[in-house]
Amino acid sequence: MTSIVLPPDYKPSADEEYMNEMQLEYFRQKLENWKKSIVSQSVDTLEDLRQGGLSQPDEIDRASLETDKALDLRTKDRIRKLITKIDEALDRIEDGTYGYCEETGEPIGLERLEARPVATLSIEAQERHERLEKIFDDEN
Repeated sequence: MTSIVLPPDYKPSADEEYMNEMQLEYFRQKLENWKKSIVSQSVDTLEDLRQGGLSQPDEIDRASLETDKALDLRTKDRIRKLITKIDEALDRIEDGTYGYCEETGEPIGLERLEARPVATLSIEAQERHERLEKIFDDEN
């Protein structure tokens, strides 16, 4: 994919051809910037985890610290999964499938991608997915 310079105020528009080079570059930059931001935040979280030991003399303080660390670790795991989704979205940009529903092949839509750049399903497919999950959850 060739490198495209976007105007500073560029926003994808429905008036353009869907997933043209400008839109793809816009979302590529958006995803890469998001990933950089997440990585930098997670480095801070890891540093915080390394700073505090569990050598708190008071049992309540120690329990509170352990709970905080468990929460931090869950957050770190969510971040890891999000980075994987960002990398997969960047791969889809490269292979030309970004912006299209993986179930129907229909466009996901600019508004949805703007709100959730890692989306792989159109709103309709996502709603179907969620209804099916609810049905299966209700059966258990």
